[in-house]
Amino acid sequence: MFSSLLIANRGEISRRIMRTARRLGIRTVAVYSDADADAAFVREADEAVHIGPAPSAESYLKGDRIIEAALDTGAEAIHPGYGFLSENAGFAEAVAKAGLTWIGPPPEAIRAMGLKDAAKALMEKHGVPVTPGYHGEDQSLKTLKAAAKKIGYPVLIKAIAGGGGRGMRKVDADADFEAQLASAQREAKGSFGDDRVLVEKFVENPRHIEVQVFGDNHGNYIHLFERDCSLQRRRQKVIEEAPAPGMTDAVRKAMTDAALMAAKAVGYRNAGTIEFIVDGSGALRPDGFWFMEMNTRLQVEHPVSELVTGLDFVELQLRVAAGEKLPNQSDIKLNGHAVEGRLCAEDPARGFMPSSGHLEIFDLGAFTDEPSGGITLRLDSAVEEGDVVPAAYDSMIAKAIAHGPTRDDALDALADGLREAEVWPVATNAVLLANLCDHPDFRDGIATTNLVEANILELTAADDAEQADMLALAAVGLRGLATPTSSDPWTVADGFRINGSARASYTFDIGGEAHTVRLEATSNGEVLALMGERLELALEALPVPGGVLVTGSVEGVDVLGVIREAADGPVLFHRGRALALRSPDHGHAMEGLAAGDDIRAPMPGKVLEVKAKPGQDVKRGEGLVVLEAMKMEHTLTAPRDGKVAEVTAIPGAQTAEGVVLVRLEPAPE
Repeated sequence: MFSSLLIANRGEISRRIMRTARRLGIRTVAVYSDADADAAFVREADEAVHIGPAPSAESYLKGDRIIEAALDTGAEAIHPGYGFLSENAGFAEAVAKAGLTWIGPPPEAIRAMGLKDAAKALMEKHGVPVTPGYHGEDQSLKTLKAAAKKIGYPVLIKAIAGGGGRGMRKVDADADFEAQLASAQREAKGSFGDDRVLVEKFVENPRHIEVQVFGDNHGNYIHLFERDCSLQRRRQKVIEEAPAPGMTDAVRKAMTDAALMAAKAVGYRNAGTIEFIVDGSGALRPDGFWFMEMNTRLQVEHPVSELVTGLDFVELQLRVAAGEKLPNQSDIKLNGHAVEGRLCAEDPARGFMPSSGHLEIFDLGAFTDEPSGGITLRLDSAVEEGDVVPAAYDSMIAKAIAHGPTRDDALDALADGLREAEVWPVATNAVLLANLCDHPDFRDGIATTNLVEANILELTAADDAEQADMLALAAVGLRGLATPTSSDPWTVADGFRINGSARASYTFDIGGEAHTVRLEATSNGEVLALMGERLELALEALPVPGGVLVTGSVEGVDVLGVIREAADGPVLFHRGRALALRSPDHGHAMEGLAAGDDIRAPMPGKVLEVKAKPGQDVKRGEGLVVLEAMKMEHTLTAPRDGKVAEVTAIPGAQTAEGVVLVRLEPAPE
């Protein structure tokens, strides 16, 4: 076994690899960019080497600099994690040439599976079923568009290189093809340095099921069963689970046999994943799946397979790379069910807009990694409280994983744990993940990759009852925060009134709307007056470190919330939501109205395309600027009908959050 390991990655996966390395007594070396100088993975490594500025192309994609760091620190091997250089055959070769061990597959296997068109052709040759489509060399618009028409809409444009949903676009009609192709090619070029694409038939009710495989240097191949990754947004996975719901012995055998056949076809070694697109219109069938691609690396979602097999996949990777043999297939058993949610710094209610900045509060205390009552809640996190979420990289900041005896046990545990999450001021998708765990289609095991987009409002928005609970918790909690420890009745802010019941009013801003509530003491207890309704409360605020815990009931239904004192005021945490308890700033109402004419950068990013032109008449929702942030494209649209008065956005320029990119003026009558 190796004595020293350099991890050519960052964030969550870097910390994950370190955890296993420490257990095995292996010294760890981290590499980091300017943006990650104070990151948790840098603090935890035995040694850390600075390799460049924040942009990936100038740091984490600089293979020569990473190899130099490995040699300078005495590392014996390099683990690439996932993303960045993990599927770069040239880098793998350079690692070996430098006398270091590559913790991954042979460069030849990476090349064979790295380009989706060539991989599909190879799979066809070896009898693995593939999705119908065009995988040719001719990349002209004319050829690609003709291929799409021949295949029949809807089609999927996919980058030949890379993965993670980038460079991928669904096209529903011929008229949309050219614009979507340009967008896919631009994103593919920026992410992978290769703008070539393939076009394939879009399966209307698809499920995404993948098989984890391993190969060693002794000719042994094993699978570690399947994972279902059907819950996705923008072609990127949101929740993954193992085993797949509805899987039968016959379908599992057909799928795992095909996966092992694919791995053997390229002489694969180490960890890899064969991804299949599956017909989700009915029950799973042995003939109802097709090869999509192979990921020649460790997957983001590997923890769910670890928990159901009891194996440490990073340890397996290291042992295979050190020349050891894999366990026998017959010794690997399925145990229970595991589900993982990708906690991302983004706002799903605003089109999954990325969020970044200082994590003043980051508490997912339910995820302790310690088994309890048959349930294990594990957190693989990139960050700790007080860290900064940089805007330069992917938005995923943690993986929340639950394992239980049954699928329902695991889903219940994950949802409950996420609803206890306290994260501020960075926005997260905790509510979306928790609500997905409870969605009936997902619970019934019939969810497809369309579920998130089709149900985004109900998955993210608080209904009237939940909003009323939040307002009640906020009011009682603020009163609790304001109550001094003194027994002097003249210093207690309890709404006392002479010749009347005690009452106190509060106004909160939720989603830009002002909500005024009134707490009133009655002979039977306390009520909350809200929008003409009177809700009976039985709530108390109990002091906790840094705030108050509000517990009790609203209209007889149990509720719970925590209010923390943040730097810019108190924040309520309730069922995974975070609400700043601010009063609306009415003094700036006119200024806010005028601000509707300004299209501002919602986060730091790079301007990819400027569609707006001075003097142009635009309609509400029309695309004006394309911005890249956290490795994804975001189209900024017109908030209303109008005329473009000014364009300050410059293609290729970096922009800060809040910068005005386009100004509108009223359209002429």
